Amino acid sequence: MPSPLSRTPDPGPRTPDVGAGYNPAMATFRRAAFLAVGSELLRTDRVDTNSLLAARLLAPCGVAFVEKRCVEDDAGAIAAALSEMLARAELVIVSGGLGPTEDDVTREAAALALGIGLARDPRLEAALLARFRTRGRELPAIALRMADVLDGAEVLENPVGTAPGQLVRAGGGTLVLLPGVPVELEQILVTHLLPLWAAAEGVLTRTLRLAGVYESQVEERVKHLYARFGRERVTILAARGQVLLVLAAAGERGAQELAEMEAAFAAAAGADLYGRDGDTLAGVVLARLGARGWRLATAESCTGGLIGAAITAVAGSSAAYLGGVVSYSDLLKQRLLGVPEAALAAHGAVSREVAEAMAAGARALWADCALAVTGIAGPEGGSEDKPVGTVHIAVATPGGARHARHRFPGDRAMVREMTVNFALDLLRRALEEAG
Repeated sequence: MPSPLSRTPDPGPRTPDVGAGYNPAMATFRRAAFLAVGSELLRTDRVDTNSLLAARLLAPCGVAFVEKRCVEDDAGAIAAALSEMLARAELVIVSGGLGPTEDDVTREAAALALGIGLARDPRLEAALLARFRTRGRELPAIALRMADVLDGAEVLENPVGTAPGQLVRAGGGTLVLLPGVPVELEQILVTHLLPLWAAAEGVLTRTLRLAGVYESQVEERVKHLYARFGRERVTILAARGQVLLVLAAAGERGAQELAEMEAAFAAAAGADLYGRDGDTLAGVVLARLGARGWRLATAESCTGGLIGAAITAVAGSSAAYLGGVVSYSDLLKQRLLGVPEAALAAHGAVSREVAEAMAAGARALWADCALAVTGIAGPEGGSEDKPVGTVHIAVATPGGARHARHRFPGDRAMVREMTVNFALDLLRRALEEAG
């Protein structure tokens, strides 16, 4: 019998082997391939990072990537790549091309490569309609393409986005289609697939989620535990303002060992630990607010509403979140939030005094607590005293004010994203200390 590497790709349609009794939890993967879809990935201004994220997340499941590619938004090119990769690998993961626009053709390409049909799922269609209507928007007809599902595929619900993922077994391999947005790809993998695949390998996993800390700090804090549990059983994933600790254990004592690992690493993480597995920082903050019956308002300058967007991405956020003020100008800081003109003149808009005044002003808008940010996201606007990346964050609660000053690295997008995560984390800590 020829090895997988010696097989010649079949240029014709392939018949998927999808049976009613197929259980993805029983699938065993060793050799995997990754296909990143997007013409922008073939230019100089965008780099594929999803393959690296997937490789780190799937390593504890016994999955090793032996190939990865980037391909343009062309159905024929995608289909050809899928046919070749499925002939050599037991698992092929695709990121991108699942959105609503004309160039999102990954679903059609997968159907072409596998020789199967593509049909609209009424349940997904209804969910899309409901999602748009709750936002006061009509669903464009073209967006219904996101409800098209490959014959025999399992739909992987997207907890943080619109386009779902799909899993289909084809011949001796498995094809998984995932959104190209990194946080959406990560959440689908962590929520739906990692628990199944890790269990199939006899591997149990737990993800500890930390915020307000950097990867190197976490490494220093937990590295003494490697001698006890094994470095190969721990994966550290860095995000912008968040760090994930993925722990793995296997064997007859796997459950017990994982519990011991979780306890040890959680203790090392300390107050930086905000959640586990599928928890989100905004979701944890809203849960803390709900437990106290508090209402939150936000005041944003450099983030331009990104904090409010992160909060309202969580279903049911209206129970605790009143809304926010985006006050880029000093004029609006004064008129909408009551920031004293003297504070702006003496300290500047990017200062502790102004951040705390913004938080106090937002809290005065019938809120129990408030979160405010002001900073210099760049690329211009910095000075020697306040370089680009300088951000002040303030929280106001019934117990008083809390402030943090940061100097974030990176470009404008990175500064803004880190500000969102560090701000939500400061609020989380204030809520926990409030009792």
